[in-house]
Amino acid sequence: MSSFKTSIYKSNGVFFEGELESLVVPTTDGMYGVLAKHRNVVVAIVPGEMHFNKPGKETVYAHITEGMLRVWDGEVLILCESAEYPEDMAAKMEREREEEKHEAAMQKRSVQEYLEAEMMLQRAVSGLRKHDIHHG
Repeated sequence: MSSFKTSIYKSNGVFFEGELESLVVPTTDGMYGVLAKHRNVVVAIVPGEMHFNKPGKETVYAHITEGMLRVWDGEVLILCESAEYPEDMAAKMEREREEEKHEAAMQKRSVQEYLEAEMMLQRAVSGLRKHDIHHG
């Protein structure tokens, strides 16, 4: 099967550059496929799952957000907000969960420190009142 040059750029860098035998992306009209010698076209991409085949390799799946696909003179260019492989998404979600746990622990600690400070303040005020009563 013939291949075509493909560049997939996300907002913070390069997602993929190389040769592909096929590419399928989600669009407002459904899934849109590209093979070698595809006609020139520009298509809007919507969030969803795309997949592609590198020459002689198994299908690769990835999540893509909104963007655009352009085929021009046999080369494909995709510009999107974000594109991630499933394993990267899982690792990212795990990091976010860990960050949320850490944030929750910090908030709990802050609440505890606040309550302890409030109790110390109440004791101090109570001590001042007793001092005023005895010396008043």
